[in-house]
Amino acid sequence: MSRVALLGATGTIGRAAVQALVAARHDVVAMVRKEPALHLPGATLRRADAADPASLMHDGFAGEHFDAVVSCMASRTGVARDAWAIDYTAHCHALALAERCGAAHFVLLSAICVQKPRLAFQQAKLAFEADLIASGLRYSIVRPTAFFKSLSGQIERVRSGKPFLLFGDGTLTACKPISNRDLAAYIAGCLIEPERWNKVLPIGGPGPAITPRQQGEALFGMLGMEPKFRSVPPGFLGSIAGALGFASRLIPPLGTKAELARIGHYYATESMLVLDPATGRYDAAMTPETGSDTLFDHYRAIIVGEAAPDDRGDHAVF
Repeated sequence: MSRVALLGATGTIGRAAVQALVAARHDVVAMVRKEPALHLPGATLRRADAADPASLMHDGFAGEHFDAVVSCMASRTGVARDAWAIDYTAHCHALALAERCGAAHFVLLSAICVQKPRLAFQQAKLAFEADLIASGLRYSIVRPTAFFKSLSGQIERVRSGKPFLLFGDGTLTACKPISNRDLAAYIAGCLIEPERWNKVLPIGGPGPAITPRQQGEALFGMLGMEPKFRSVPPGFLGSIAGALGFASRLIPPLGTKAELARIGHYYATESMLVLDPATGRYDAAMTPETGSDTLFDHYRAIIVGEAAPDDRGDHAVF
């Protein structure tokens, strides 16, 4: 059993990670910015602001020993200011405290999309990944593919009789979606599986890889409805981003909206799979798999009321 400091415990993956770490009999101290309106059985909750190094040091780590630090923190919006504040700077503070408190291992939840970094949050994540690797601390950098919640936003839309929205013909991108539970179990396993040490770890859920069109077809089938799709030009969000970016020269607040549009365009046009460096193409066969939960099982659970619709947060495209 290890004593683990967990950052980002109030997010969807963070909450699942608490459960997985507690189930693995670790002593978990979850550090949260605000008193959460949720219960995390088996974990000790401490109110500490990860963006405030003094708070994280005094209120979070509190000069105590920890064997490992697990971070599921991520900026909420992904825009440059938030990204560099959380995905990089706050993590740098956490790394310094991990070393000070005697931690031997730092597990970082990153993202598979950093393979092709065009956005501020990807660059911030990569910058911290590099610092973590250079620190000399044992590390596990987990880069998951798409989450179930990011692919579940059209269930109610389709159920109400509206078409399933696609970019292009819906086959431009693909992913191996991973559930909160399976990803959390994988993260917890990084503490005890030597083959996951000092490595960057792309990970997906059980295959095969699926495209947005396949997601829509499966959803219509589950609902017993005739498939009905509507195509959005792939460059639509890119054009919006360009226009907002130009306008932001005169109206600076529009820069945030431009970055959000760029994020949406990226996810609409890039696969969440391993990028083969030899070919420059995404490769489903090279994308590792874990767990047993499937996206279509998740769809069925929402449809029959066994699971609540997902809160997709700030990165929702549809």
